[in-house]
This record gives sequence, structure tokens and C-alpha cells, in this order.
Amino acid sequence: MLATLFMALLLPCVGMCIVFLIYLFFLWCSTRRRIERLRFAEPVKLVTSNGLSVSELEKLPKLTGKELALAVRSTECPVCLENIESCQSARLVPGCNHGFHQLCADTWLSNHAVCPVCRGDLAPKVPQLRNNHSPC
Repeated sequence: MLATLFMALLLPCVGMCIVFLIYLFFLWCSTRRRIERLRFAEPVKLVTSNGLSVSELEKLPKLTGKELALAVRSTECPVCLENIESCQSARLVPGCNHGFHQLCADTWLSNHAVCPVCRGDLAPKVPQLRNNHSPC
């Protein structure tokens, strides 16, 4: 009687362990094949940096957080999702009028020439300096 009870409990446990080991083996094989495929795959798209230069960044409007709150009515930076305090420096993107912390905007715009919120192109909207006028 004890042997029958032991076999009735042991056989399902051993069967489930065998099924689990087979599952792990198939998972290992599929992961290994996927890694091999990715190793020899060509990149889909080359990443190029086409952001704004330092001189173009300096041409963008620079405000304080208080001035930005009056102009835009929003004090949250969409890049870092933190509030822009009244004493912090901020940037206002021309055209779409989205406001950001200056550091957040400069970091994003040095790598991308689009607004991080609306993806509006900034290259034509950056104010150009005339050759006959000094910026000073």
C-alpha cells in the first residue's frame, strides 16, 4: 500500500520535471539560434547625428522658468518630466513654442534637429544672423 502511494506521487513529479527540462532545452536552442542570427545581421539604419550646432543652439530663445510659465502656461519639462522652477534657465523652441530646461533642450537638440514633443523641424526656424551685423 505504501509503495503504491509513493509511486502515485512520484511518477507525476518525475514526469513534470522531464517536461520542464525539455522546455528549457528548447528555450536554450531557440535563444542560441536568435543570437547567431543577430550576430551576422546587417544594421537596419545607420545612426547619424544631425542635430543643431553650438552656435545654432545659442540663437534659440533663453528664458527663466518664470518667463516660460507666463509664455507657455506649462512648467513641466517634457524631456525629464520635472517642473521648471522659476529661477532655472529654460529654452523656448521657436515655431511650436514648447519649453524645456536649458540643459534638457541643449542635450536633445545637439543630437536631433526636431522638437522632442511635436517632432517639428527646427533647422529652418533657427534665427539666422546677418553677415553685416555683429551679434554683440
